[in-house]
Amino acid sequence: MRSVVSSRIRGLSGYTPGEQPPAGARIIKLNTNENPYPASPKVARAVEAAVGRLHLYPEPLSDGVRRRAAALYGVTPENVLVGNGSDEILALCFKACCADGGRIAFSTPTYSLYRTLAEIAGVEVVEASTFDGHVPAALLGATANITFLCTPNSPLGYEIAADEVESVAERAQGLVVVDEAYVDFGGSTALALIAKHANLLVLRTLSKSFSLAGARIGLGFAEPALIGELAKVKDSYNVSRLAQAVGEAALEDPDWMRQNVARVIATRERVASELRAMGFRVPESSANFVWMDCSSLGGRAVYEALRRRGILVRFFDAPGLTDGVRVSIGTDEDMTRFLAAVADVSRSR
Repeated sequence: MRSVVSSRIRGLSGYTPGEQPPAGARIIKLNTNENPYPASPKVARAVEAAVGRLHLYPEPLSDGVRRRAAALYGVTPENVLVGNGSDEILALCFKACCADGGRIAFSTPTYSLYRTLAEIAGVEVVEASTFDGHVPAALLGATANITFLCTPNSPLGYEIAADEVESVAERAQGLVVVDEAYVDFGGSTALALIAKHANLLVLRTLSKSFSLAGARIGLGFAEPALIGELAKVKDSYNVSRLAQAVGEAALEDPDWMRQNVARVIATRERVASELRAMGFRVPESSANFVWMDCSSLGGRAVYEALRRRGILVRFFDAPGLTDGVRVSIGTDEDMTRFLAAVADVSRSR
């Protein structure tokens, strides 16, 4: 039967999320950078209050979330765009900036969704490899509709200094997206730069530090003119009433988030130290995960060996990444079991 889907889309692999084990599985899940601690108690109360109003459409622009985010981050509501996760805002960038084709640029390794969205949109990709926080010269010189800077980087955990972000924004002819999904875990933010650079968009998510991966709430920060253009291409009611209620409640309680973040950071440093003591190379991380270089064993072999022991980590079958695994930071108990499993895998080799 003749396919009704375009040949280009049929040829795509699509984005592959981290494995989600079935409910009730006895698995330690350290593969998708979720926060191991629950969201603020205010969130549950907000959900209960919102349930009685689900027969009504939500606010089209999520105005309550915009006001809360503006108050917390020191901007105006007009500087804020709310999305169904920051992934939706990434997709909006393609709709707004690559509607007529074009080119995007990013350094690798990085968040693989950038490439997936580029393939869906049918735009050219310019990439330059780097394994530290320095922006490659090839990226600075690229002529692109969109340049992506993931800081702290996923999957390696390094951050890009604010002066390098600004250098990209000054030289770029197109949009510069600074993806700060993990910034609350130790990175420096580029938020102050949006007032200076009309082509700069800073992305945040409530999935990681605010413990709301299941709610899907993303925030974009930029000058009002850019926010207005991106809002033109979003769905009419892109964020549900429940998600908006959850987002407002979480943003009202940043102290709860900071308390959870401090716990994750302390555990991250302990895990990194103990892995190094076992002989693994673990770069400094500003995120809620660590990169574990296990080249002596092989990334896939370690991933599979840990999976057999009931622990999921993330293996990337991609250039420059096959010698390691990314390990999300769980509770102290989870990470103690993870470290014991790693020691067992090392001994068995």
